[in-house]
Amino acid sequence: MRIKALLGHREVGVAVALVVVYVVFMSMKKEFLSAGTLGDIVTVAAELGTVAVGVSFLMIAGEMDLSVGSNFALTGMLLAMFITRFSWNPYLAFVVVLACAAGIGALNGLVTLSARIPSFITTLGAMMFWRGVALYLTQGWPISVFADVPLLRWLGGAKVYHTFHISAVWWLIVGAVFWVTLQKTAYGNWVFATGGKRAAARALGVPDTRVKLVNFILAGVMAGLAGCLQLGRMGSMSPVWGQDLPLEAIAAAVVGGNSLTGGVGSILGAMLGAVTMASIRIGLVMVGAPAYWYMAFVGFIVVAAVALNVRLGEVISWHR
Repeated sequence: MRIKALLGHREVGVAVALVVVYVVFMSMKKEFLSAGTLGDIVTVAAELGTVAVGVSFLMIAGEMDLSVGSNFALTGMLLAMFITRFSWNPYLAFVVVLACAAGIGALNGLVTLSARIPSFITTLGAMMFWRGVALYLTQGWPISVFADVPLLRWLGGAKVYHTFHISAVWWLIVGAVFWVTLQKTAYGNWVFATGGKRAAARALGVPDTRVKLVNFILAGVMAGLAGCLQLGRMGSMSPVWGQDLPLEAIAAAVVGGNSLTGGVGSILGAMLGAVTMASIRIGLVMVGAPAYWYMAFVGFIVVAAVALNVRLGEVISWHR
């Protein structure tokens, strides 16, 4: 029973992995546990983790969104454009661009569900389309916001205790809201049921199509919010940023115990997965490893985590 109870918490695996990552990098660089390094890790994890939370919610419902990276870049760029080129009120611009991000998510969901196309294909096409739109808007050039805009300070420019950017606070709030929704509400039960056994869920009266559509929208909003957080932190946005973000977000979700086939997952696990991914990225930089090694690790982690989750599911079933 103890084994079953322990394995039933999918956050345990990612917590162990995170400890291993820290032990490895601490043995190579003692500075890895310094306040500055931890602040950098939390800052990187905040932007990735915001996307991963939305992607996880969608994955639990049995769908996937590969367009989050393009949505991320386009939304951040639109916010910068509205503020600098069109002199919009920053707060109005923020609401409008999040609505645009939601629209991208809604379009993904409508096409996927109405045409019955696998979300992998739908969002792969959306990824390329919206990336092209982002590149067209600025002809491939980044957009910078040089003015002191209070909204951008509150999105990511300000630091908490001179250690990590305030974007981490946004991430924690978003994560808490999604965790409560998934674990403590009827809608959360609908999400699990829709991703697990859709036919059975529908027979019980669960509005499965609506659940999937809402989760597509939420994934889009989270990608857009992350783009705004990065604009706030960096003061600029490039149409080529976030190209690896879909794979990173999926990796964070899978490492955190989320199943690629739906019906199983954890928001807390996805957040810890984002911290793990950020720790690996910062750790590799600190030890002087080439940048491309990070993506090699991401690819390996996805395959290893999926294999481990499958095996974990078998062990849990056996102990039942």
